[in-house]
Amino acid sequence: MTRIALAVDLGGTKIDAALVDGNGSVLPDGRNRRPTGRAITPDELRAAVAGVVSHALAHLPEGAEFAGAGIGSAGPIDQAAGAIHPVNMRGVHGFGLVEAVRDAVIASTGEFDPVVRLRHDGGCLALAESWIGAAAGTRASLSIVVSTGVGGGIVMDGRPVGGASGNSGHLGQVHIGELTVEEIAAGPPSVQWAQLQGWRGETGEDLARAARGGDRIARAAIERSARAVGQALADASTLLDLEVVAISGGFSNVADDYVDLVAAALADWADLPYARATRVVRSALGGDGPIIGAAALVLQG
Repeated sequence: MTRIALAVDLGGTKIDAALVDGNGSVLPDGRNRRPTGRAITPDELRAAVAGVVSHALAHLPEGAEFAGAGIGSAGPIDQAAGAIHPVNMRGVHGFGLVEAVRDAVIASTGEFDPVVRLRHDGGCLALAESWIGAAAGTRASLSIVVSTGVGGGIVMDGRPVGGASGNSGHLGQVHIGELTVEEIAAGPPSVQWAQLQGWRGETGEDLARAARGGDRIARAAIERSARAVGQALADASTLLDLEVVAISGGFSNVADDYVDLVAAALADWADLPYARATRVVRSALGGDGPIIGAAALVLQG
C-alpha cells in the first residue's frame, strides 16, 4: 500500500499544500496555494489553511495509506506548543498552526487523531536535501536558502536538529560584524548596497543582468553577499563539523558562480582543516525542498 503524506509549507507570501509519496515525489494534482502576506490575521490564516488542506486531500489516491501531515513554517516556531511566531507576519504570532492543520485534516478525512508534525521551513528544507537531495548519504549537513531572507536547517545522521525550541539553523541571524548575514547577503539588502554605491538598478534580477554585462558594482554586491554567507558557514562548520552545505533560493541564482564564491569564502575563512573540507553545493531539489521536507517529517519520522 502506498503511503502518502500531506505537506504544508507556510511562508510570508503564500501557503502551499501538496501530497507527497514515500519516495519523496510530489503528486501534482493536489498541489495548491493561497496568499498570506504581512497583514494576514489569525482568521484569514485559519481559512487559508483549511482551503489548501481540503484541496490537497481531495486528491488523495484511493486505497493509499494516509501517513499524516507535516508542516514547515516561517520561523521562529514554538514546536512544543505547535505555534508560530513568524518575523514577517506579526499578526499571527502565537497562532496554533498544528491545531489548524489537524482540524482541517479531520474535516477532510474524518480521521480521529491524525499525526501532525511541525518544523521551521529551513529545517524541512534540510531534511529533504538529506533524504533525497544534495546531502543524501551524508552524516552532517546544513541546507540554506538565500532569497529575500536567509535561513537554514541542520541534519545529523539523517535526523533534523531542532534544538531546545525547534529553531536551530537560523543562519541569517548570525552576525558578521555589526550586521546579520541576512542584512548583508539577502537579495533586497544586496540591491540596496549596490544602489548606495551608485548603481541604478532596482531588483535582484537587474543586479544579475548588470553583473553579466560587466557592471563592477553589481558584481561587487554579489561577491559581498557570497562572502558573508561563506564566512557564516565557515563558523557553522567549525562548530558542527559539517560534511556538506546545500544552497537554494532565488538570490543564489544571481550569478552562475555564486555557490563557488560561497565555497571559496568558506575555505578562506575557516581555520581548521575539517571545516575547510566542507563541500558547498547547489540544492538538488530547488523550490520543492521545503514541501518534500515537510512530508518527510511524517514519512521518515
